[in-house]
Amino acid sequence: MLNTLQRDILKRHIGPFLFSLVTILFLLLLQFLILHIDKLVGKGLDPWIVLELISYQLAYMLVLAVPMSVLVATLMAYGRFSELSELTATKAAGVTPLQLMKPVLFTAVLLGVFLAWFSNSVLPEANFKARSLFLDIRMKKPGFDLQSNIFYDGIEGYTFLVRDLSAQADTMFNVTIYQDATPTRDRAIIKAELGILSSDERNYALILDLFNGSVHRALPDSRNTTTRYEESLFERQRIRFDLSDMAFSRTNPNVRRRDDRTMSAQAMQVVVDSLRREINNEIERLIDHTQAVRLLELGPGHRPLREIQTIQTIFDPDSTITNPSEYDGPYRALRFLADHDSRQIVLRDAINGMRGTQSKITGVNTNTEWREERIAQFRVEIIKKIAIPFGCIIFVLIGAPLGMLTRKGNLGVNVVISAVLFTYYWITIIQGEKLADRLIIAPFTGMWFGNITLGILGIILLIRVTSERRISDLWRRS
Repeated sequence: MLNTLQRDILKRHIGPFLFSLVTILFLLLLQFLILHIDKLVGKGLDPWIVLELISYQLAYMLVLAVPMSVLVATLMAYGRFSELSELTATKAAGVTPLQLMKPVLFTAVLLGVFLAWFSNSVLPEANFKARSLFLDIRMKKPGFDLQSNIFYDGIEGYTFLVRDLSAQADTMFNVTIYQDATPTRDRAIIKAELGILSSDERNYALILDLFNGSVHRALPDSRNTTTRYEESLFERQRIRFDLSDMAFSRTNPNVRRRDDRTMSAQAMQVVVDSLRREINNEIERLIDHTQAVRLLELGPGHRPLREIQTIQTIFDPDSTITNPSEYDGPYRALRFLADHDSRQIVLRDAINGMRGTQSKITGVNTNTEWREERIAQFRVEIIKKIAIPFGCIIFVLIGAPLGMLTRKGNLGVNVVISAVLFTYYWITIIQGEKLADRLIIAPFTGMWFGNITLGILGIILLIRVTSERRISDLWRRS
């Protein structure tokens, strides 16, 4: 049961936590919009489609924002508590800083459990639907994005080349349009000095008015034996592009493949087990093919699980046999063959067999390395679903004593401290993931390095707060 002081500490966390959470989500959402605004605006999308995409993106933003909000709230609550000399008073009353941290630690554990469930159950589905919706937006509704001196083929049946564009991109100069042939029209090249774009939103069409130009056509005769070229001049010509087939449409997301970001931990573990079985089966097939392979078993958690070692050949495969008819070489089995040609055939077959075996071993090594990389990628995502939520506990462990030591409860100082700590934490996560994907370090090391280092720092600070002793006191003489 919480006492009055512990309840007061928890209440002091609520405001800063919610404020930090909303602020961080807003910043992450703003970053997302800045990166992808050109793919969403100006395409006639229903606002509800954009809001749906944003709601899916908020899932991964929430996973990032919650641990950082915990850090900011903890620093502010305990910093304010220490700034008002309440910490000194509680210590004088016999209340230790650890007792003040217990309810917050317990709350962080509950928040970490929720975040782990969210990362495993909700986040993969949100990522999957967001990716599918984003592909629908990009593929089904491309924008009419003309650029000077660059060919544009975004409208089926036409290729545009514009030498100069106005700032609004609705007036074009020195326009060339390559029109593909269809059952209802001939192939043509249309040139004009000036072109003006306008839109018919009701019929979802694009209208291009061309001025002072010409149309060039190659027209075959009725027998298709000769071709005559026709050029017609015009002062003004209007071309209407039907964009109805380019309108946004939803595809069934279930037909798309899932990757490690869109799968739960259980599903990824199934894939990992399947990849390990494929590695074992391929190595066993290699063993059945040749006895020139030794299988080395390693303990669980090591990489690679099996190491393939080939027995060195007792002869040089690139050498040629130039022995006389009376064989006097190191290969005693060949002495049972009567003539030189038979020995050459046997040696050649042996060399080809050894080369084939070496090729198989190389193939197994390549396939094994590829599968090991895939296993590492899935294991990284599995471990990340626990490592990041566990950061809530780590940030309480480091934020509470750090706030007590800084004695600052204002937002500015604590935001700077939180930004430094979380930047370090997130760099370790990102770099650890890259190194683990490349099989340089173990996935566990890559994902938990930040938690471990910050956890050690938190324990050191906690010892400093609770015992009023410094680490340097350990080697000082009393």
